[in-house]
Amino acid sequence: MGKTERGRRRHKGVGRVTLGDVAKHAGVAPITVSRVMNNPDQVSEKLRKRVEQAVDALGYVPNLIAGGLASAGTRVIPVIVPSLSILTYIDVIHGIQQTLEDTGYQLLLGSTDFDLDREAALIDTVLGYSPSGIIIAGLRHRERAIQRLEACQRPVVEIMEYGASCIDSNVGVDNAEVGRCMARHLVERGYRRIAYVGSRMDRDYRTIQRYEGHREMLELAGIDGSRLLQNDEAASYKTGGRLFMEAMASYPDLDAIHFTNDNLAAGAILEANRRGIRVPDDIAVAGYLGLPLSECLTPALTTVSVPRFEMGVQAAKFLLARLDGEQGEALRCDIGFELIVRDST
Repeated sequence: MGKTERGRRRHKGVGRVTLGDVAKHAGVAPITVSRVMNNPDQVSEKLRKRVEQAVDALGYVPNLIAGGLASAGTRVIPVIVPSLSILTYIDVIHGIQQTLEDTGYQLLLGSTDFDLDREAALIDTVLGYSPSGIIIAGLRHRERAIQRLEACQRPVVEIMEYGASCIDSNVGVDNAEVGRCMARHLVERGYRRIAYVGSRMDRDYRTIQRYEGHREMLELAGIDGSRLLQNDEAASYKTGGRLFMEAMASYPDLDAIHFTNDNLAAGAILEANRRGIRVPDDIAVAGYLGLPLSECLTPALTTVSVPRFEMGVQAAKFLLARLDGEQGEALRCDIGFELIVRDST
């Protein structure tokens, strides 16, 4: 079950950084800052570097719309996520959209492809249109992105993971605890030779957080938690089947595999059925996400379900609370998760 609480807010607003603030900080005229922003070739390298340092120090983002509209903010809410094709994020976006549209706000969607530099560039772009607020996946960002978000003086809600500190508001799940939960289940079922298997883990640090929780729980139980297999392919049924066979070959004594998501786990079960490998008699298979397909497999997949739609709804509610004038400490919610035990374990 999730819980909502208030935590320390990392910044207090003192007003949006203006072009004049940058000019004062850099010790130049406002027109010089404007030239650096719009026609950098017309400014000497020395002056350009001085202005760029001031921009970075203050977290300045140029307004791309004019006058009063820029200062008041548009009724647009950018939502920046790692992917617009993965069901995990689609469900969250639906929750956000349904909640915000009822109040007259519209979404502007951006995808980072799990690239923090791309995320930082997207943040610069969307803030230039003076949105009413912003919702963004994760608690890890490039330092310059954090500076921009702190300086923009708009509500910021970070989603997908729950942590001790956030820029403004936070709704998510404790990924390490998710990993611990499934590992604990496998241990309680009597499995002792367990591998963690994933794809593109170096791109999505939240999968690494779940692995770390998995490993920690196994080691507490006196079990080797270092069995890890991953590749750089996109998560799919085909990738899951291939990783399943690689895991079986790499660790012939395995009795359980904890996959980083349901798509890979589903591919593993399909491959096992094709090859006559019995799940769970020969090897147990577990996943993560609680996708609808998980209960349609034979055997049905044991998984951890996260209330993704509800996460989106709560994120939108936090943002609306800020827009309605609620100030003070950060609004934070651990949305929780559910272990769904089925036949695959």
